[in-house]
Amino acid sequence: MNIAIIKYNAGNICSVDYALRRFGISPVITSDPEEIGRADKVIFPGVGHAGATMQHLRRLGLDRTIRSLRQPVLGICLGMQLMCRYSSEGDADCLGIFDVDVERFAPRSHADKVPHMGWSLLQDVKTELFDREIEGRHVYFVHSYYVPLNPHTAAVACHIHPFSAALGKDNFYATQFHPEKSGGTGERILQNFLHI
Repeated sequence: MNIAIIKYNAGNICSVDYALRRFGISPVITSDPEEIGRADKVIFPGVGHAGATMQHLRRLGLDRTIRSLRQPVLGICLGMQLMCRYSSEGDADCLGIFDVDVERFAPRSHADKVPHMGWSLLQDVKTELFDREIEGRHVYFVHSYYVPLNPHTAAVACHIHPFSAALGKDNFYATQFHPEKSGGTGERILQNFLHI
């Protein structure tokens, strides 16, 4: 199986690469649009700033490449947020794959910590990315911005209020959490993606 990990100015690429290698898969890490287009599946990871990263993607032409993909695509963390319409982080127009905006968590009390960092459970899971055994399992999050619940929500988690832990539309899948850092549950989710 030919897996491409999109290379750009965001972190977390190495941990995704390592997670796939544990399955015996050697992904290609690339920013070449033709190589990405030829892949059987594409992973769009990320840790970074939405505004700066969208500028970088546009300079490389990767914004057009990602929108045009027809094979299964998995966005992770910042990758998921960039697949949305707009992010308030850096006042950024994003890829618009999911017709929803990304907002910053607003603490309601002293106990509400931002960023949301740690393990939260998944609820209301949908799409081929999840199976029923994943319902109620914990996965690992690190984020200050979130995607509100919307028609594309494929899993729900709660921090301050419920938010989209995952999204799904056509051939595009995305997780706000880090499956590559979420133990056995994360491995199961990555395997589900590889089997789509």
